[in-house]
Amino acid sequence: MEVYFILLSLLTLISLSSQECKRELLQDVDFPGSDIKFEYSPDAQHCQLLCTQFPTCHFFTFIRPDWTEDQRHFYCYLKYAYWGEPNSQVPLLGVTSGYSLKPCSPDPQPCLDSVYQNVDFHGADYRTLFTADHQECQRICSKDPFCQFFTFIQPKFTSEKYRYKCHLKFSWTLPRTLNVNRKNGMISGFSQSGQFSQPSDTGKVPVCSTQLFPNAEIVGEAFTTQSTGTPEQCLAMCSAHPQCTFFSFQSSDFKCLLKENRNEMNLMAKNGVTSGISTHYCQQDTKWTTIPLEGIDFYGSDIRYVMMDDAEMCQNTCTDNHLCQFYTYINPNFEDPAGRRQCYLKRINIMPAPPKVSKLANVISGFSMRNCI
Repeated sequence: MEVYFILLSLLTLISLSSQECKRELLQDVDFPGSDIKFEYSPDAQHCQLLCTQFPTCHFFTFIRPDWTEDQRHFYCYLKYAYWGEPNSQVPLLGVTSGYSLKPCSPDPQPCLDSVYQNVDFHGADYRTLFTADHQECQRICSKDPFCQFFTFIQPKFTSEKYRYKCHLKFSWTLPRTLNVNRKNGMISGFSQSGQFSQPSDTGKVPVCSTQLFPNAEIVGEAFTTQSTGTPEQCLAMCSAHPQCTFFSFQSSDFKCLLKENRNEMNLMAKNGVTSGISTHYCQQDTKWTTIPLEGIDFYGSDIRYVMMDDAEMCQNTCTDNHLCQFYTYINPNFEDPAGRRQCYLKRINIMPAPPKVSKLANVISGFSMRNCI
């Protein structure tokens, strides 16, 4: 059985290495079927980047704003096939199709310099202000570490009171471990590529002063909950979110509860819970990312798996792979012989992606230009 899985792993590697780099976009061509999911996207180029960052996406079809068959516009359909190729290609007006750029060794943090006239990036607002034009709105977004994209209301917008309004919007820039479970015989951890550090364009920044409260919960409802392996990872998630002022991490189920209260902080004793305060504009200590987590499974989000002799080799392989963010390794003494020595390389999309894209007259939307500098 182990020989079978080694052969299957080799076949997977051969399949991946044999895929060609195909950058071209096919106008008015549909790749029917094979859908994994759909996400909103402002154009086919952005859709292609979403496919590139999604672990199992091989190709995609994007529904353009000139589509007339129904009300779907700006739909990006991510697709998968075992051998990496669509089953068929058919002519279809109003769509654009193409391939993942994974075989092209893409930049994991691409520059998104396009702006979109009469396109609204709906939702994800965390701050609004008034600016003279969309260029100023974009500059502010690019300087704000939380801003990933924006929508600016132009002077000819129907409602006068909203004209010149700049909406700054958030999406996650840190990789999130979506499912964290206890599992004997498994070891999980993170790439050592510096993905949890907080870069700054202001030169050298001070080291963060971290404040954690063991066996204590900060009272209050969470505005969102994430799955994390450690309190330190929970702190990193809280510090990356503009709303988060403090957090509570539950070791029983690996839930990271992000909370917001800018007026007061009330601590309550609770075993198995670690709480802490968010940090900003400083360099976080990321030593916790070097420590393998014994008996922990980061379930799902697999790019692929390879056979490895130990967890250290698995972590090094993840670090050397520009797409890998975290990993799970199955020990040689795992209860199921078929799974032993498998190293699962994992990734979740951190590309800026608006929760919804729609047509709206007299607005301009776009992305932060931080990655273009």
